[in-house]
Amino acid sequence: MATHQANPPVDSLVLYKNRPARVASVGEKIEIELDGDQSKRVRPKDVELLHPGPLRRLADLIPQEGELTEAWELLEGTETTLRDLAELAFDSFTPSTAWAVWERVAEGLAFVGTPSAIQVRSRELVERERAEREAKQTAEADWKAFLERMGASAPTAEDAKRLGEVERLALGRIEHSRILEALGHQSSPENAHRALVQVGYWLKNHNPHPLRCGATLVDPDLPVPELGTENARLDLTHLPAYAIDDEGNQDPDDALSLDGDRLWVHVADVAALVEAGSDLEREARTRGANLYLPEGVVNMLPAAITERLGLGLHEVSPALSFGFRCDEQGELRDIQVVASWVRVERCTYEGVETQLDQSPFAEMLAVVERFQSRRKANGASSLALPEVSVRVLDGRVTIRPLPRLRSRELVTNAMLMAGEVAARFCAEREIAIPFATQAPPDSGAEAEDLASMFARRRCFKPTRLAMTPEPHSGLGLPIYTRATSPLRRYSDLLVHQQIRASLAGRDLLGAESVHERVAEADVASKVIRRSERFSNQHWKLVFLRDHSGWKGEGVVVGIEDRKAVVLVPEIALETRIRFRDPVALNQRVRIALNEVDLPGLTASFRIL
Repeated sequence: MATHQANPPVDSLVLYKNRPARVASVGEKIEIELDGDQSKRVRPKDVELLHPGPLRRLADLIPQEGELTEAWELLEGTETTLRDLAELAFDSFTPSTAWAVWERVAEGLAFVGTPSAIQVRSRELVERERAEREAKQTAEADWKAFLERMGASAPTAEDAKRLGEVERLALGRIEHSRILEALGHQSSPENAHRALVQVGYWLKNHNPHPLRCGATLVDPDLPVPELGTENARLDLTHLPAYAIDDEGNQDPDDALSLDGDRLWVHVADVAALVEAGSDLEREARTRGANLYLPEGVVNMLPAAITERLGLGLHEVSPALSFGFRCDEQGELRDIQVVASWVRVERCTYEGVETQLDQSPFAEMLAVVERFQSRRKANGASSLALPEVSVRVLDGRVTIRPLPRLRSRELVTNAMLMAGEVAARFCAEREIAIPFATQAPPDSGAEAEDLASMFARRRCFKPTRLAMTPEPHSGLGLPIYTRATSPLRRYSDLLVHQQIRASLAGRDLLGAESVHERVAEADVASKVIRRSERFSNQHWKLVFLRDHSGWKGEGVVVGIEDRKAVVLVPEIALETRIRFRDPVALNQRVRIALNEVDLPGLTASFRIL
């Protein structure tokens, strides 16, 4: 233990907080002189005697040339005192040589300890300590250079490992980053996003949301079996079939045919290649659905399946076809579900819209309108809120409003008809499938304007998948399942697998197995929905940021604490704007963009 002389003599050299000091006077307290002619009164225990003096002034402590390295080599592994080490290395014990020795002891490399007990460390320990210190100095210099590169927004390839920590925080995989805080930001995913863009590690438009939500961003890479030769398919190639989609659609999985007064809904026969329990089925289950991002699509199944089964991609396509008649009351009669061969022509909504007064589309429209009337009579809701298509091509964002076309309603209602047919087919045969159900909304009033539609949307309860058929209130259907998108959605594929197994006389999955599969896929589907919602918002904000002078029209759909909830139809964006003058629901207001916070996923506007 270090010892302290109760009353070091005047003009002695003492150690005070690792600094040399000269004792100027001694009393109840000791007055010491420090560098810079500073003086201080301290307690005796606050100082440690190094040399009794006399030392008239600190400036007399002059550098000494001695043989401390030789002394270390001579004494290696032993213990000595400050006096003995000074006399060995300098042939004298003076205030200057005492201070020179103590500076080496304070280094803590070759010598450690107290003035009365100095340990002379072994060569092995010294070399190890020296290597550690050099590594630390190198690391500190490297860290300083790294921060300088970050300040200059000039990261190098070797910085990727460090910035990977910040990226993990930006993606929500860790909660804290020392590097982010060193760059001047508090730890949060949004601040990590800002920092990564600021230093140039991420491009300014980088979309982190799919990975932050936990989505997979590559298509599955699994072998796809060949389509077997089946004689049990019904040949419907004599009926013209139309796959009606948005322009640019890459996964056509449904088409319509008319055979007299019978409407056929043909769906890509994905279950013909993806069997229950196969690697392909398990992969689709873990993904839940296709991920549709403005920058592209990530498929739940290998692209080769779409290439082989997409309707209209080949002269003849295999399908699972749902046939039915629709009576004057909109009820579906004479239902039929078959594996088939179909010949499909691909069309766009816009193209069909101009042909709705021509055969066969006019007759198809008449059929689905009867069905739609029945749904509305049963309380089906129709919320005509603005919808847009957001796409990114070569870094440029385009936002295209989706007009409310009768051709789109034609297809939507036809798909709902097929969903009712599939549900009835399975319920009548006690085939276990996930039925889509929805409880009635909290509010019963049907919405007529944007503000009431916006409010009513919040009254709806989520659709849930259940093992027993119950009504779907929002669709106005007593029984329903999703069955028209097996290329894109796992629950539809599962329905197809059960129906195909029933048609072929094969063993079916039980209700418990179906429920387990649905539950697993539902978790993945929630990831997909969050990824899509946040990504669309992200790219809308990129569009606004790139059009900093944007001005447009909004509709007041709500009022909350002196803020107007404004819906911007042309980009389908919801925002809140503080207002001075009173505003009314459904009032149209001119607004202008203030600023965009892309990492925070927000934009602010002002009313003009």
